[in-house]
Order: sequence, then structure tokens, then C-alpha cells
Amino acid sequence: MATSHVDPHQRSQETRRRVLEMALSLREERGGGPVDLFLALLQDRLPLWLRILHNLSHLVGKGQVSDNLLPIARAGIDYYLEVQSAALPAFTSPAVTVRFREAVRDTGLGPMAEILPLAGYLEAEQRLGRVAPSVDPVGSARLLLAGCFQHAYYEMFVGADAGPSRDAGAEEIVKGLRLEPAA
Repeated sequence: MATSHVDPHQRSQETRRRVLEMALSLREERGGGPVDLFLALLQDRLPLWLRILHNLSHLVGKGQVSDNLLPIARAGIDYYLEVQSAALPAFTSPAVTVRFREAVRDTGLGPMAEILPLAGYLEAEQRLGRVAPSVDPVGSARLLLAGCFQHAYYEMFVGADAGPSRDAGAEEIVKGLRLEPAA
């Protein structure tokens, strides 16, 4: 599951191109509506988010794994908070939701675009003995991303003061993965 060694700028440009393809297929007739606003935000934020995940490959064997994942979890919370707040008004129509699902499938920008670089990092650290052999890299990647999504969701609906801060939430998410090998 090794991540490919593609130039990060090239990967970012490719992601932007795929998001633009998705945007064109979902564009609203009148323009400027919630779907267009969501797609504009996604086009801006998704390439950066994926670049952050892919850049983890440069940290393999360096520092502490949990310390390397903390800024990822924090960035994930920020990303999901921004994207979810724009997505809610965009997906009030079942037709838009169906078209979005088709566009995500056609562009390859579904959940695995986030999961694979993170799982690849965990797998590489596991080969170095820095992540416990019992850890499932794909499952742990899903859990980290789900924790970020959940933190963002709660903050958006209940308020930032109803739970831990974003930094504390990121720490809880990473700690909960229990990645370290037994001492």
C-alpha cells in the first residue's frame, strides 16, 4: 500500500482538475447557489488536505508517530468543519446528492483518496517497528479521519465550548488509535 512518489505540486494540480470536473457536472443552473459555494470551497481545500496527507510519507522513521499524526488530526478537524458547514445547505436536494455521488465515483475523489495516504504512512511505520504489528493501517486511518469528522460535526452543531478544544480533540483521537508497539 505504499504511496506513490508523485511530485506534490503535480498531485495537487491533478486533484484540482478532478474537483473541477466534479464541479462542472454538478454546477447549478443559476450559479452562485449553495452547491457552487460548496464546490468552490472543496476545490480550494481538498487539494491542500490531500497534500497534507500525502506529505506524511516524508515523516516515515522521523520523530514520534503520534507526534507526526497530531497536526494531521488537527488539520482534519479544521478541514471537515469547513467542508461540512458548506455541504449542509448544498445537499438539500436528493438529485444533487445523487449527482455528487456519481461525480465522486467518476473522479476517484471518494474516501479512499484520504484513507490511502494515511494508511500508507502507518504501514511504512509499521514495517520499521514504530507501529504495533497488530494495528490495521487502513482501519486506523479510517478511525483517525472519523474522529476528525465527528469532532467537527459536534463543534458545528453543539458549539466549540461543548467538548474538548480542537487541539485536545486531535490528541484524544491520536491517543485512541493505540499505535505504539508494546514496550
